[in-house]
Amino acid sequence: MTLIQNTTLIPKAIAEVYTFLADLNNHEQLMPDNIQDWTSTADEAQFSIKNLAKLALKVSQRVANREIICLPIGDVPFTLKLSWKLEEISAVETRATFVIEAELNMMMKMMVSGHLQKLVDHQVSRLKEVFG
Repeated sequence: MTLIQNTTLIPKAIAEVYTFLADLNNHEQLMPDNIQDWTSTADEAQFSIKNLAKLALKVSQRVANREIICLPIGDVPFTLKLSWKLEEISAVETRATFVIEAELNMMMKMMVSGHLQKLVDHQVSRLKEVFG
């Protein structure tokens, strides 16, 4: 299992950060420019990665003020789990960690791990900007 992650501190209460992340409609704001054709509900999101693939995600678990887990819907080239983990630092500060767990063989790892790390880094950076 390959773990790809990044963490940031958000200057907001954990409940506010959790409420934002628990609704997949808000995740479009976290996506990089190469994401197109975004459609979403609170529980599912579908989008295209420019010149690569279409992907659909569904929230599989929400733990209030702790974690949101998303899994792909349909066929994907490898097993994948995306999760946002939240930790209360103080009443007005939250640690947010975005983790992608992927089952990658060596060839897939060489091909996609850099792209997945860029995605994780971008989403963590954008989350901090949203709550700036």
